[in-house]
Amino acid sequence: MSYQVLARKWRPRTFEDMVGQEHVLKALIHALDNDRLHHAYLFTGTRGVGKTTIGRLLARCLNCETGVTSRPCGECDSCREIQEGRFVDLIEIDAASRTGVDDMRELTDNVQYAPTRGRFKVYLIDEVHMLSNQSFNAFLKTLEEPPEHVKFLLATTDPQKLPVTVLSRCLQFNLKRMTPEHIVNHLSYVLTEEQVPFEEPALWLLARAADGSMRDALSLTDQAIAFGNQTLSRADVGSMLGTIDQRSTQQLVACLVGNDGPGLLGEIQRISEFAPDYSVILEDLLSLFHRVTMEQVVPGSVDNALGDAAQVKTLARQLSAEDAQLFYQTALIGRKDLEVTPDARMGFEMTLLRMLAFRPGSDRRAPPATARSAPAAAGSEEPEPGPAPQAPARPPVQPEAPAP
Repeated sequence: MSYQVLARKWRPRTFEDMVGQEHVLKALIHALDNDRLHHAYLFTGTRGVGKTTIGRLLARCLNCETGVTSRPCGECDSCREIQEGRFVDLIEIDAASRTGVDDMRELTDNVQYAPTRGRFKVYLIDEVHMLSNQSFNAFLKTLEEPPEHVKFLLATTDPQKLPVTVLSRCLQFNLKRMTPEHIVNHLSYVLTEEQVPFEEPALWLLARAADGSMRDALSLTDQAIAFGNQTLSRADVGSMLGTIDQRSTQQLVACLVGNDGPGLLGEIQRISEFAPDYSVILEDLLSLFHRVTMEQVVPGSVDNALGDAAQVKTLARQLSAEDAQLFYQTALIGRKDLEVTPDARMGFEMTLLRMLAFRPGSDRRAPPATARSAPAAAGSEEPEPGPAPQAPARPPVQPEAPAP
């Protein structure tokens, strides 16, 4: 059997398998259990958070042969065919490739026909915001009053582009980005089931790189497994993502704390030999300074998930609150400046040197003047100026004698 990627192999098969999105699942489960089903649902959110997955699960709930339920059996022909993507009454449409009004007219013409196998004919339209204005206009009446056997499930990453007339005809559910904690917990479960050894700091790197997308996290995990030859270590994942070793980050911060400019430039020179992604290094510094600030505000609040709890607590004592805020803000601005700087390393160096230059209480004195050379001739020595001569005192004025 051919290999199946993790993102497809571990796609949820029931609402209970979903990670996060409790606010959406709760509403859908209650609607299914109480038979209060709307004819059109709109799922919005960034990529890889479960929009299409929830749509397919809802189609299974509507067409399970045991009846409309929030817990489909998963064993009947309808459930299996939907899971395998071959259910005739689940019509998935990619709006990005079918934007024309003729495609929409074909859809509206076919809506009137009864389902072939299932209880409902379900139209799952992905990236619906890509439809043209003419397509939306042709779709409005059908979307507002479809036949009883039709359900519309719309998904989009950009709801701002949808006409208000479409939004007002749908129940809207905004799916949240996945938190790093949710991603790490799910990756830990998946890798344990797949019997792949892993280090927890490596999972946190993957979770941060996924940027809220569970699908991206699983895809990166597939790549990391191949890169590390069936194991996930922090060093391998960091190398794959373009990050540097944690010790290098600690050394950079140590130079910043100690106002060690030469040491800072030397460490940057050493790091540059590995051709790193300097934007990723600044992201690591941002994460570190954020954790330092959290430890300063709420002592003991930082966990050891990234293996740097001891360093964070030490920095929280060494750095003032002003220093931590300055370093964070400077790194944030410097990360944006990397996009326009002529050379990435130059922009990175200037960002870290700016932290030293603007640090409160740093030594801003002018460099010491060079010692004057001794004059060749003794007569060239200028005498030290003496005290200024005082003006002679004026004699006291005698009072005039009265006239006789």
